[in-house]
Amino acid sequence: MNNSDLADVLAAANGITKTDARKYVDGIFAAIVEAAAKGEEIALNGFGKFKVKHSPAREGRNPSTGAAMTIAASRKLTFTPAKAVKDKLNG
Repeated sequence: MNNSDLADVLAAANGITKTDARKYVDGIFAAIVEAAAKGEEIALNGFGKFKVKHSPAREGRNPSTGAAMTIAASRKLTFTPAKAVKDKLNG
């Protein structure tokens, strides 16, 4: 499922146009990205939590040459599903 498919489902379920539904979908994802960029946790009841995880700099190897290199520190967005989602997935 992609953004357009999600907008189509939203439009059909709520009797709104696909254009409006696509704006809502894009707006939700933009809000999640903005909150994550600020380091905030995004908790969606019944769905799960998005958290920003900090990965420190570390040593690594270039796979093609085998030379040692430093992998820069970064921030990653992680997702932890809610219990209801886990239960639905596992029957």
